[in-house]
Amino acid sequence: MSRGLAAAVLLLASCTPGAVSAPAGSSTQATVIDVNLTLHAPVTTSAGTSGGYAPAVTNVSVGAYVRFVNSDSFAHTATLIPGAAIFPSASPFSAAALTQSGTVVSQPWSTGALQAGASSSAILIDRPGTFLYGCFYHYGAPMRGTIVAH
Repeated sequence: MSRGLAAAVLLLASCTPGAVSAPAGSSTQATVIDVNLTLHAPVTTSAGTSGGYAPAVTNVSVGAYVRFVNSDSFAHTATLIPGAAIFPSASPFSAAALTQSGTVVSQPWSTGALQAGASSSAILIDRPGTFLYGCFYHYGAPMRGTIVAH
């Protein structure tokens, strides 16, 4: 993504708190999850310690979209931890997390390596549930978050 386009996405996100455009052809807005290990200190959640993403727990409705925006100065990922109810103590990720994959929250997905200023593709919230995710690079920091779909 070009720096100009990334800046436009960030500007749009700052003008409309928590929302940027969903995929083309969709009339829905996407909830933005800010990705920044420096700004978002660890907090305790029901799944364990979470940090690096804001909000730490994102509540969304089925049919909505989420998008990750990296406002940090270095690369991060947001990658699903399939079937987890609590954050595993060790990183559950392989190098596959560095490549963008998946489009729905209930199936394996990763933003891939999001460089500074980049945003992810929109991920559809296709069913209710709790979905844990984390950063390939900084999982132990602890860079982890939760999406709760209802």
